[in-house]
Amino acid sequence: MKKLLIVISGILIFIYACKKDPATIAADPYAYDPTPYNLQIPKVLGWTNFPIPNDNPLTIAGVDLGKRLFNDPILSVNNSQSCASCHTTLSSFSDNRRFSIGALGHVGKRQAMPLFNLAWADRYNLTNHKYFWDGGATDLERQAIAPILDPTEMANPNLSSVIDRLQQHPEYPKLFKRAFGSDSITSVKLAKAIAQFERTLISSNSNWDKAERRERLRTQSELNGFIIYSTEKGDCFHCHGNASSPFFTDFVFHNNGLDEMPKDSGLMRITGKPEDFGLMKTPTLRNLSFTAPYMHDGRFKTLMEVIEFYNSGTKNSPTVDPMISKNFHKGGLNLTPIEKIDLLNFLLSLNDSSFVGIK
Repeated sequence: MKKLLIVISGILIFIYACKKDPATIAADPYAYDPTPYNLQIPKVLGWTNFPIPNDNPLTIAGVDLGKRLFNDPILSVNNSQSCASCHTTLSSFSDNRRFSIGALGHVGKRQAMPLFNLAWADRYNLTNHKYFWDGGATDLERQAIAPILDPTEMANPNLSSVIDRLQQHPEYPKLFKRAFGSDSITSVKLAKAIAQFERTLISSNSNWDKAERRERLRTQSELNGFIIYSTEKGDCFHCHGNASSPFFTDFVFHNNGLDEMPKDSGLMRITGKPEDFGLMKTPTLRNLSFTAPYMHDGRFKTLMEVIEFYNSGTKNSPTVDPMISKNFHKGGLNLTPIEKIDLLNFLLSLNDSSFVGIK
């Protein structure tokens, strides 16, 4: 009996000696961490939750990884260009150049769209064509991958070379382990991480939003401009949303009368349907001061040029939107100089300086 007690005591001492003491042993900073990311959805009229894929929930580790990948030139073929090279914070995640220049020096054919409030397209656009000017991506995950392979953008010949580069990096395997539970990097995880970060890019603190929250009063000119926007006078709301929509886009596609014969096939490139020729995704009107130049081809440098185009410069074509063509008989909107200024002041009230880092 005495010998048995000695044996048991020895075992207990051995177990105690081998037990890890969390107070003295540092925690693994790269251990899998599924802590949810607390996404803040604005609590005023019109803002709703957007659907998040069940297989890609937002986590702190996933968003952090996506942000790092978004800003890392490692994703380009020659380590010269990141997503952020053409989607800069100061430009509201757009590009202040008419056309971006890719990793190999190739010039793009479309102006870089801003990246914010994107994920609401999953709620309000129920088609398979949601992202990019021409609807070429059905979800944010596919949207995140496309520029990596585009020969005029990051110019990688395939994803396997990118994955190999990330796998051999001294930190990325550990960061993927922290975000997804394994240090084995795949293209699916790459897309998920970037998409997680992009879903957190929410712009909702413009002067217009502050007025919605009763934090400021709108000027009379802003109110006059909003009346023009939201009535047949300016006819903006048909494509950019009515008074109850905070997104200032309908998330779908229109031919807005830029050319009698559109030079870019737009949505038709994806669908193959002649009726989609020249249709482009409606951009948001938020943060316009930061996202110049304007239109899919960046042809307009100023907001007043855009207003004047809709006032008197739209052109007919076989697929032009009825909301545009209905004004042809009277030569356009026929806004007065004061009305143009009022509309401009309303549009300027949609700028969210805090989103681009301006206090």
